[in-house]
Amino acid sequence: MSGALDGILVIALEQAVAAPYCTAELAAAGARVIKIERAEGDFARGYDRAAKGDSSYFVWLNQGKESIALDIKQEGDLALLNRMLDRADVFVQNLAPGAADRAGLSPEALQARNPGLTCVSISGYGSGPGVDGLKAYDLLVQAESGLSAITGGPQEMGRVGVSICDIGAGMTAHAQVLEALIARGRTGKGRTIEVTLFDVAANWMAVPLIHTEYGSGAPTRQGLRHPSIAPYGAYQSSDGALTLISIQNEREWLRLTQEALDLPELASDPRFKGNAARVENRDALEAALSARIGQIKAEELRARLAAASIAYGAVNTPEDVTRHPALRRRDLTTSGGAVVSGPARAVRGVEGTRPGPAPAIDAQGAAIRKEFAA
Repeated sequence: MSGALDGILVIALEQAVAAPYCTAELAAAGARVIKIERAEGDFARGYDRAAKGDSSYFVWLNQGKESIALDIKQEGDLALLNRMLDRADVFVQNLAPGAADRAGLSPEALQARNPGLTCVSISGYGSGPGVDGLKAYDLLVQAESGLSAITGGPQEMGRVGVSICDIGAGMTAHAQVLEALIARGRTGKGRTIEVTLFDVAANWMAVPLIHTEYGSGAPTRQGLRHPSIAPYGAYQSSDGALTLISIQNEREWLRLTQEALDLPELASDPRFKGNAARVENRDALEAALSARIGQIKAEELRARLAAASIAYGAVNTPEDVTRHPALRRRDLTTSGGAVVSGPARAVRGVEGTRPGPAPAIDAQGAAIRKEFAA
């Protein structure tokens, strides 16, 4: 199956999550992605063995890529990499800041020989005073960016349960590569792109930061409650299941209290008239709602909410999600040829290509060396 990026050559000096996420999306659109690894391989190969012996991270993010093991400190391997880059459309790397430049792989040097090359650098913080030398794994950036301070319950901060800063950086880089390729169609020139995990997280923290500097302070940690809308949170039914209920306007508030929960006295209570009042009197509100919902089984509660056109969602476990009717799937092939089922790409209506398996270390090394021989 052809893809929108057929004929595009991407060289990826990458490891872990952020850069591989970017290039995985490019590969799914038809680009040829050659992954440069150390002899021991991308360290994400060793994160776990959940995917029938392979790392779940690696299988997810490296479908259809080619692998060659290079030591760019060796003159011959560096020369080979430069020959590959002379013919490439995109170069993505997430080495430590400055490492690519020290190896002679700066955007200026590469684009002097190949003006159409787009060079993408992904790092934790970039470089500069105060951030030089900072390690930048996902959870560290969640903490440094303030994301951890607003995530979790009232008594404890929490980690967002997936590598959200890495994934966000990969998504951002992918979008910028596509912009660069469109621009090159008009100008013939590539772009130099720098994406940092911290910049992405800080951008997503815009509302808490604006509240901190200009409002009454950042939202406090509410667990499964919305800090500025009430009721908007999870409630436990009589069978122990949690259902998240969201009220966005007064029409919904009346339908919730009068139709779904048979609590007309709440609808007329002046403490709960308008969202601002409900937030101010949240403790009393939550006590009343929880007492009523605690008398109803989850199936009946959700049927009542649906009949009243109230937005709700089950608080699912990962096991529950594997059976969710909205979950679309795709097959992922491990480096050993086994097949595991994973979530489909997060886009509908554009199927993309059906790339091959995640590669074994240096699986295409011999062929790539021959193709790009001096």
